Amino acid sequence: MATLTTIFILIVALLHFYIMYFEMFAFTKPRTLKTFNMTKEKAENGKELAANQGLYNGFLAAGLVWSVLYPDPIIGLQIALFFLSCVVIAALYGAATVSKRIFFAQGMPAIIALILTIITM
Repeated sequence: MATLTTIFILIVALLHFYIMYFEMFAFTKPRTLKTFNMTKEKAENGKELAANQGLYNGFLAAGLVWSVLYPDPIIGLQIALFFLSCVVIAALYGAATVSKRIFFAQGMPAIIALILTIITM
C-alpha cells in the first residue's frame, strides 16, 4: 500500500475513533454539545442512540486500521475500499439529513483516501 494512501486511510480511521469517543463517552459534555450544537437536555435524551452510532463509527475505524495492517496489500486495499465507501455513504446521508458540515468533515477525507486507494490498485 502506498504511503500517502496509508496516511489518508489512517486519518479517516483516527477521525472516526474521535467521533466514536464523542458519541459514546462524551456526548453530554460541554465540548460535544458545542460541536453538535445541542442543548444538555437534548443530549441526555439521545445519548443511548448516540452511543450506538458511535459504536458503528468505531467499527468503521477498526475496519480501516485492519485494511492497513492486513498482510496481503491487495486484500488490504479491497478492505479499505469497502470501509471507505461505507464512510462516504454515511457522510452523504448525514449531510442530507443532519448537516452539510458532515460531508466536509467526514466525507472529504474519505473521498480523498478512496481516490488514493483506487489509484494505488
